[in-house]
Amino acid sequence: MINVFRKHSRWLMIVIAILAIPFIFYFNKTDPGAQRSSIYGRIFGRDVSVTEMERSERLFDLASDLGMRDFLGELIGNARSENEAKKNFALNYLILRHEADALGLRPTAAAAAAAVSNLPAFRSDAGFDMKRYSAAVQNYLGPRGFSEAQIQELAAAQICLERVKQLVGAAAAISAEESKKNFEQYYSRVQLAVARFNRNDLANEIQISDDDIKQYFEAHQKELMSDEKRKVQFVRLALTDEEKKLTGKERIEVLQKFSDKANDLSQALAEKGADFSAVATKFQTPVTTTGDFTLATPDPQLKEPELAQAAFQLSSATPTSEPIQTPDGYYILHLANVISAQPLTLEQAKPKIVEALKATRERELLSTRAAKAVHDLREALKGGEPLATAASRLNLKLEQVPPFILADELNGKPEAVAQNSSPDLPLLKRATADSKTNEVSEPLPTKDGMEIAVVEKRDPPQAGESNQQALLDERYLETKRRVMFDEWLRDRQRAAGVLTVNVNNAG
Repeated sequence: MINVFRKHSRWLMIVIAILAIPFIFYFNKTDPGAQRSSIYGRIFGRDVSVTEMERSERLFDLASDLGMRDFLGELIGNARSENEAKKNFALNYLILRHEADALGLRPTAAAAAAAVSNLPAFRSDAGFDMKRYSAAVQNYLGPRGFSEAQIQELAAAQICLERVKQLVGAAAAISAEESKKNFEQYYSRVQLAVARFNRNDLANEIQISDDDIKQYFEAHQKELMSDEKRKVQFVRLALTDEEKKLTGKERIEVLQKFSDKANDLSQALAEKGADFSAVATKFQTPVTTTGDFTLATPDPQLKEPELAQAAFQLSSATPTSEPIQTPDGYYILHLANVISAQPLTLEQAKPKIVEALKATRERELLSTRAAKAVHDLREALKGGEPLATAASRLNLKLEQVPPFILADELNGKPEAVAQNSSPDLPLLKRATADSKTNEVSEPLPTKDGMEIAVVEKRDPPQAGESNQQALLDERYLETKRRVMFDEWLRDRQRAAGVLTVNVNNAG
């Protein structure tokens, strides 16, 4: 038998190999899809795992708790939510570390340790507080899967960030001409005159005919719908009139009891098949039912704005809200009924149509008049006509704005800003920041209509304010450095290829 095996050994090996191949695939349980999904994406030509990204996102939380606000602010970009901020930070953190290594900017262990002692979370009036540090290491880091190494890692990253910013912003400069222009712009005392065009003054000038209404209805019939209405049941855990008088610890203790009960209620309502009224009865909490209401006109019993908004977020799939905190307690809402939006008839839609047409025509008329006033006033002032004379001839009523200095807001002078507390003052300041005497702004939209501004006078900075020029230059340079760093970071993001990130794992 052995001789037979030896004689045919070559053919036997081929047969064994052929038979082994199917078994390799059969017993190999590796899921190629799972392998792919474990990769977040490619950054600087290397695969970055989901685990690595999640670790970086957790470092965001650690940095926040350590009080590293400026560090986080530089790396989260223009995030609009906490989730977006974490993802931006995670990517930019990896980019920062890569670039710091490439540029040789990584600090020594001693420098990183020194930076740890300056973190806000470990500082007290006396300086570095060893007790705070020890408590954080003992009670905070371990349960979250961190160690002292991660604190030192973040401190080192903060040093890297400062060094990169210093390197990138080294070319920031300000010319003598720019410095002079900025100083005069921010420290000149400006006197404005404003002409306003109020839509209320047009009430008798705009007429809407039946033909106008009919034409609008025919053109927008699909959009003319009634408002959706809702009815909700709710339980309310709130302070009584007597309890509203409580302050400090006593008030907090009462609200905490409401919070605990609201959470218990919410958990009971989350059970499968839970009945809102039955659960409320079990917790000895009365149920109140509203009438039908719209989002624009909430039920009087839902006084707080967030309650009506929460009611319109409920659905048949999620009919019960989470506990909603209000100044005096907590509400839990339950969707009772929905009256869907319905197409309006011509007669039903008429008030909406009239309102829409009036708003459009008011806007057009105000824009036309304001634009004409700007043109005529500019021509008059160019021709040497005094402002008051030109305004009178053009039937423009000018209002004086109290003099202001743009730098007052930069230097935190609330009393100066308070004197000019007009709600449209910031708009006027932006529109006339670079304007010279007798220059007229473009028409500016306001809550009540339109307005135009004329610089009556721009007095040069006072002699005593010249020492502020150096401070203003430094602010300007700091802004310029920040812009340069942002541009550098965007460039490095492109170089890193962050757009190749796995979309399925990026969410």
